[in-house]
Amino acid sequence: MHKDRALENDYKTTCTGCVGQSSYWAQGRKVAEIKRTVRHKARAVLITCLKGNQRKMMNSRVVRRLLQNSVCRHYSTNPSRDILSLHERGVFQSVFPEVYTSDLVRQLSQSISIYCGFDPTADSLHIGNLLAIVGLLHCQRGGHQPLCVVGGATALIGDPSGKTADRQPMSPFDIENNTVALTNQLNHIFANHEDYIWKHQHKKLKPVKIINNAEWYRNENVLDFLSRVGRSFRMSDMLSRESVKSRLSSDEGMNFTEFTYQMFQSYDWLQLYQRYNCIVQIGGNDQLGNMVSGYELLQKCLGKRVFGLTVPLVTSTSGDKLGKTAGNAIWLDYDKTYPFDLYQYFVNLKDTEVEMYLKLFTFISDEEIREVMRAHKSNEHQRIPHRKLADQVTLLVHGESGLKEAKRWTDALFDKSGSTLSTLSAKEMKSLFKNVPCTKMIPEAGITLLDACMRCQCFSREVDANRIITDGGVYVNHGRVSNPDTVLLPGTHILANNITLLRIGKKNHYIIEWLFPS
Repeated sequence: MHKDRALENDYKTTCTGCVGQSSYWAQGRKVAEIKRTVRHKARAVLITCLKGNQRKMMNSRVVRRLLQNSVCRHYSTNPSRDILSLHERGVFQSVFPEVYTSDLVRQLSQSISIYCGFDPTADSLHIGNLLAIVGLLHCQRGGHQPLCVVGGATALIGDPSGKTADRQPMSPFDIENNTVALTNQLNHIFANHEDYIWKHQHKKLKPVKIINNAEWYRNENVLDFLSRVGRSFRMSDMLSRESVKSRLSSDEGMNFTEFTYQMFQSYDWLQLYQRYNCIVQIGGNDQLGNMVSGYELLQKCLGKRVFGLTVPLVTSTSGDKLGKTAGNAIWLDYDKTYPFDLYQYFVNLKDTEVEMYLKLFTFISDEEIREVMRAHKSNEHQRIPHRKLADQVTLLVHGESGLKEAKRWTDALFDKSGSTLSTLSAKEMKSLFKNVPCTKMIPEAGITLLDACMRCQCFSREVDANRIITDGGVYVNHGRVSNPDTVLLPGTHILANNITLLRIGKKNHYIIEWLFPS
């Protein structure tokens, strides 16, 4: 067991370094050799079945293609091969324990249960969680049974991984509400994937199982739990985890409750193995210590070998982890982050990031990714790969209706004709420009652009308003208006949704909501 425990520190370099350094993925070369062997054997078998002139056909392009396709079909239906290709894409960065990966490849050749956990510490998941969900969806596409564990019990404990201070305690009421919200969200994402992205309709996906880990803690007695489970944990091992060491060496320290989190997450895996024969866990790189603890518990209690697959952590441009604690989360809930904002987040990625994100967050083929990247080089202003990425992620998270809304809002914001603005409701306009001042006005005959600008407090002095309007610095519904005395008219300046959008310069927007009598 000491050999497996020592691997945790070795994996820190693998998890944070370049993808492809791990010797595990040398298995890919073995697979290539097997494919060549199968191809040669298939050819030999076919030759023995043919007679006379038929054998001369063996070198024909048609027969070679048939043999090649038969081999490709064999490997495309082999889930273990999917894991190798997903590492090449960067979805899975490492496997634990690496020394037993041949066993994992053998296990993945048949349908197994694979799980990922989500603690309901908020009422929504964020894009930091989405990558683990995508990894689970890839496994589902490979014929495996996906399990999502919502930590209704472990949220009371608090995961210290990646945290520099104690988590704020949560009430059971909040945890229950968050558990319901996350369960609905996960069901929605898996349904969107099956309805809008999964293309192999002839192959039915195994439906996701969403489990609340409170199920196996409700009737658990603390003394019995410590007696049965606690004896399997050694203090030296628990103290060696990076999530513990970093906290103990800080001024904040660590409370006992969070210290025991690794024990509870390990017990979750034990329960999942006994109930669903779950032998693989997916999690972020920061979860490796918890995976090691779970691995050791199953070895001690059942003598069973299980495996962990880590996904990379999503970081901001400054290198910080994208999460709610950091205050920079992109939420997956409609009301917390609108589909438009999610869409724009991916559209506005740097060119240096977009190819990697296409591989991480979408299910499109490597060949299609290469094609859109080639197209981007000749038409960079169109941001083809960025829009492809935004389309796929928004479709997965919010479905077709959310994607259509995101595109409508995008058109409304950037369509210089202003025609798309009128298709939005007043509520959508306010949501789109959620941080923009909104002034309610009663329409009066003869009200001018200058009047409207002053009532909205676009300018502090009328002389400045006159000058900037005359110089062409004021736009009404995206159209430049350079006459301060222009009368605002319904249908021209007042949209069908009773909204007028003013823009001063490039960035300063103001909304006028006209209160027409009903």
